Amino acid sequence: MLRVSQLLALGSAVLPLIHAQTLTVDGVLVPANESTVAPAAEIITGDLLHEETVQLTDTIISNLTDLSLTNISLFDFASNTTLENGSLPECKTYPGTALWPDKLIWKLLDLLTGGALIETVPIGAACYDDSGHYDEARCSYILTQWYNSTLHYQDPTSVMSPLYQGLTCMPQYNETGECTLGGFPSYVIKATNVAQIQLAVNFARNLNIRLVVKNTGHDFNGRSSGAGSLSVWTHHLKSIKFYETYETKSYSGPAFKVGTGVQGFELYEAAEKYGVTAVGGEGMTVGYAGGYLAGGGHSPMSPHYGMGADAILSIDLVTPDGRVITADETQNTELFWALRGGGGSTFGVATSYTVKVYPKLPIVSVMTFAFGTNENVTLATFWAAVKAYWELIPTFNDAGNYEYWNIFHTSETGVLFTMAPWFAPNMTTVQLQALTAPLFAKWEELGLHVEPVYSEYNSFHPAWKAGFSQEAIGHWSGKTAARLFPKENFEDPTKFNATFEAIKSVVDKGGQLVGFGITGGPGPYPDNAVNPAWREAAMHVISMLSWADGTSMEEVAILSMKLTNEWMAPWREVSPGSGAYNSEGDVTEPNFQQSFYGKEKYERLYNLKKVVDPTGLFYANLGVGSEDWYVTGQIVGLPTQNGQLCRL
Repeated sequence: MLRVSQLLALGSAVLPLIHAQTLTVDGVLVPANESTVAPAAEIITGDLLHEETVQLTDTIISNLTDLSLTNISLFDFASNTTLENGSLPECKTYPGTALWPDKLIWKLLDLLTGGALIETVPIGAACYDDSGHYDEARCSYILTQWYNSTLHYQDPTSVMSPLYQGLTCMPQYNETGECTLGGFPSYVIKATNVAQIQLAVNFARNLNIRLVVKNTGHDFNGRSSGAGSLSVWTHHLKSIKFYETYETKSYSGPAFKVGTGVQGFELYEAAEKYGVTAVGGEGMTVGYAGGYLAGGGHSPMSPHYGMGADAILSIDLVTPDGRVITADETQNTELFWALRGGGGSTFGVATSYTVKVYPKLPIVSVMTFAFGTNENVTLATFWAAVKAYWELIPTFNDAGNYEYWNIFHTSETGVLFTMAPWFAPNMTTVQLQALTAPLFAKWEELGLHVEPVYSEYNSFHPAWKAGFSQEAIGHWSGKTAARLFPKENFEDPTKFNATFEAIKSVVDKGGQLVGFGITGGPGPYPDNAVNPAWREAAMHVISMLSWADGTSMEEVAILSMKLTNEWMAPWREVSPGSGAYNSEGDVTEPNFQQSFYGKEKYERLYNLKKVVDPTGLFYANLGVGSEDWYVTGQIVGLPTQNGQLCRL
């Protein structure tokens, strides 16, 4: 008789035989636990990261079949289990419905993944007396660290834009109210190898359970949340491999292969170590090799090297059928095209990206400054100064500079402009001063005296580390929207004046702005799914509308649509045919298909989605194919993820 401990996996075939967490094999009753059910995994060799060498294979499934075990389909690949489109259920399997797995089935998934399954406890539960998880010290820590992104990316389910989770368990001192899951997933797979991801994908697909993917939870629009879902937490896939020379049909040079849990600061530390420059985000803790690259990924280095997605040479991923594939310019080429800019949580779960890297920068200059209204600076002077800067954006873009600026209200009548920072690769401080001298001279003519602070570095990493502070996140009393403004809007005087007034109008109405002087790269551009609006962009601007704490969800929904339909309308009017960055866009963006992807590219992406993911396993708000779904219980204007996912 084959002993259970010798099996590579027992799979779902044993489900009918489980009684009180025991299982029967060859007529012998044994406990179902870590010592009797080995993880369903096989070691694979090849040019793989450490976490990619552990996979679920046909051999594992075959072992289960050879044992004549039944109901193997719960963990089987899609080739044997895919439903016909006509028989697909209207809604995803949801807690409380007849098909929702019981605790024993979830326990089996936990055993097969080697103990990787986590039952969700909302991060705020520590503050609720009746949650069963009350912890005064933990609650105090959460409250003091709430706006620190580290708190949230270290948690398996917490998200940094909690509004779209539904605000159902927000931490508060002495809170005796109800703490519910809301839009948090029901369970999470803490992925440390690829086999665990495959098991999660197969399990969710075969049981028609909603699947979501989270790395850090930085996403602006709730795409890391989903009520009644199983989540794949990729944060611990941290390997980075450096190639001095990586060869493809079109490229020969240095490259990184990075796991999809790698964050921006880890990427840049590795680049510094190996003496190269990588194209990643400005955010310190933002995930790099996940939604950032999948969505296109703008960077302080974009004016020199293009979007993050433009650097991708190869992608390894788990597709909706549970298989592990490689997509590059010679195999799975249509997926390779789509995965570079076509959005995250759409075509599969990426496990690693291989990306080209560039020579180490010899010099980088960083400049910061601020100015605002005061007794000597009128509101008219303030806006004249801002206009003078925006007018010169094409000049600074042509020089390869990247400027990260903000306009905030300091009082009912006061406003403040901050440059935090102005980032100038391949320029000395003297060169940067010469480049910006006309701007500062114009400001002096206006009676505005600005005293910038300069610093100079001999590579990207120390300049980036000094220039960009860790993100402040976790706010729930505001909504953002965004637009990419083309270069022609700054070069044509009539269009520029209209653009200036349109952007300014948001601040006039009480909103705030976060902006980037940036381009989508100098070209030539690779053929990928990056939003074509990036290729003509000169400035990326995010608007924000805020409301008072305690505002009802119904009122928030009204304000949300006010931002979309009233405040943002002038932005769209002055930039027809342009679009927005999908990872930092409006959660209620009209015609998101054109705005976030471009009309022609979206049609191609949508057609591929139907082929690659026929059962609709992967859904992401505003993602490709998302128009075919809705979340129950949503208020118009406030698409939270705390309802059942159903087909339209």
